[in-house]
Amino acid sequence: MWILGVNAPPAGWHDTAACLIDGDGRIVAFCEEERLSRRRHSLYRKPVGAARLCLERAGISPAEIDVVALGWDDEQLYPGRFADDAEFLAYAVGLDFGERLPQVVRVGHHQAHAASSFHASPFRKAGVLVVDGHGENESSSIWTYEEGRAPRLERSWQRTASLGYAYDAASTWLGFSFLNAGKTMGLAAYGRARGVRTETLVDIDGDDFSLAVEPLAERTGRATAEEIKEQYDQTVARWRERYARIAGADGPRAAEDRLADDPGAVLVAYTAQRIVEEAVTHLASQTRKAAGVEELCMSGGVALNCSTNGTLPGPLYVPPVPHDAGVALGAAWTVCPPRSRTAPLSPYLGSDIGAETVTAADTEDLWRSPLDIDELAGLLLDGRVGAVAQGRAEVGPRALCHRSIIAVPDTASVNTRVNTVKNREQWRPFAGVTRPGYGARLWERQEHLSRYMLGAARATELGRQVAPGVVHVDGTTRPQVLHGDEAPAVGAALDALAAEGAPPVLLNTSFNDRGEPVVDGARDALAAFRSMDLDFLVLGDTLYRKKNPSKGDAR
Repeated sequence: MWILGVNAPPAGWHDTAACLIDGDGRIVAFCEEERLSRRRHSLYRKPVGAARLCLERAGISPAEIDVVALGWDDEQLYPGRFADDAEFLAYAVGLDFGERLPQVVRVGHHQAHAASSFHASPFRKAGVLVVDGHGENESSSIWTYEEGRAPRLERSWQRTASLGYAYDAASTWLGFSFLNAGKTMGLAAYGRARGVRTETLVDIDGDDFSLAVEPLAERTGRATAEEIKEQYDQTVARWRERYARIAGADGPRAAEDRLADDPGAVLVAYTAQRIVEEAVTHLASQTRKAAGVEELCMSGGVALNCSTNGTLPGPLYVPPVPHDAGVALGAAWTVCPPRSRTAPLSPYLGSDIGAETVTAADTEDLWRSPLDIDELAGLLLDGRVGAVAQGRAEVGPRALCHRSIIAVPDTASVNTRVNTVKNREQWRPFAGVTRPGYGARLWERQEHLSRYMLGAARATELGRQVAPGVVHVDGTTRPQVLHGDEAPAVGAALDALAAEGAPPVLLNTSFNDRGEPVVDGARDALAAFRSMDLDFLVLGDTLYRKKNPSKGDAR
């Protein structure tokens, strides 16, 4: 049996993705369409490339797919849009399934989010909290999941209480897209560091909570996509009005690259961050109470908020792909949960780098040599900034050392260099990666979040001394801990640094230029290496250098 899970249009109109599992719930492949289309967030694009990659990995044809599972109830959101499943599959997926169409199973959006988190976790029973902009009828929901039992929806909150809407409004007030919430989170840290006071916009009342801003006309219950869009626009507009009153302006007074110097911009970002932190802390407590266990899973777009995740106590698991792309996996697992747990989930489920497809003619402008770890460590210790592209791509927005830019973070100036390399605003932070034993010395311990770089942790005094390039203005970092040979080149480089007596910690950020998705294949990696001010590239088992380095490369 083969189940193809998808996040696909028209309901899943951003971060489209496909995931293939077998009859035992084992993941064969999982890919986000943006990696292949090279269009960030793959807006309005069907996941046809991602689906084909999954099928190629399994060696099967579309005609062999038994079930297509969608992480949305599109029939509620778009009533009467499609005449039948054949028309839906052509529009949403784009594969030629032949005469034998697969069964189409529509899974509620929040249930798909919840399944993607629990079944990827190491827990046998857990409370699952889903928080995002909205599903079909809700913005937050609490579930109890237990292995071998049907999931139980404990409670949900309507779209009027959407934390995602409140954060979107702050992001757009700041001049970002709603898909750039990570920038808002990074800017908010300046408010925490400066002791900025914010208004209390979350009201906790017993087991419930409410937000200070609600739409003019509340619409509850089942709604179509058109009605949800109207409510979203109305709610976000009212939140922006509130932020404008708080900041005394309709938008920032500084350019995007100077926002950290704009008190109003920092205040708005930190206000939105505090809304999320206060509400999620309450919701997490309620989730544990409802499930009767301390083990907590989270998913939904708000679960990408590393700063919030890092404040939550107790055992907490967030999957590497908690945003909308993850419902491709959650929908498939709702149809067929994994029979044997291999948790926590390996994030390396995408396409293989395919370095063997690179010919000498493709790289005649580059110096190439077999990868030597001692040479790689020497480059890093010499202050070089480079990239690694090895093995299967990570799923999710965090690069986890298979498609990463790396550097030694022993000075704060490396942050400036890498932000320049990536054409990013200089006020944005970076994360660190190390081995488990050393990580325990550098920052507060995280049992699960540091596997996927999904939780902020306060740096220790040692961390601030040896790795200032990955410590943000508020004293936190977003660490990754590498276990075993999960990422061979980076893991071996860390071990080589330790053997040289150097701190085994590296700056790790996604291998992509501004506005682009993380690189996927070998040709993507070579193109990005050429276009960016990088010193070296590890591609598979080969090390590349530029024959004619730019001024920034020549040291």
